[in-house]
Amino acid sequence: MQTPSDLKYSKTDEWVKLDGSIAVIGITDYAQEQLSDVVFVEVPFAVGDAATKGKQCATVESVKAAAEVNFPVSGEISEINEALSSTPELLNTDPFGKAWIVKVKIKDAAELGDLMDAAAYIKYCEGRH
Repeated sequence: MQTPSDLKYSKTDEWVKLDGSIAVIGITDYAQEQLSDVVFVEVPFAVGDAATKGKQCATVESVKAAAEVNFPVSGEISEINEALSSTPELLNTDPFGKAWIVKVKIKDAAELGDLMDAAAYIKYCEGRH
């Protein structure tokens, strides 16, 4: 399982990469492995919409299941990865690169303190088996 050390992680399997005041958000390697082959990604928001921590930001469907992706931080959506609508399999092949889902301008940086570092996330995943 890949778990880049420069990212923060949520208990609902999202990752956050900080780029200034922008949070780049995607799903973890653990999540994409559990889902298996991703066939559909839907983000029912537009740029400029509010992002609320803990609320659904996307739906990911695979050949095995559908899963909700949640906002790990609150703020304003600044960008949506449109490439995922035509190539959802990027979530399987490049979950930490080209397969980011949304970018959010963070409203309250203190919310990042609720997220785990890579070591804590690995330990959390190991306890789920």
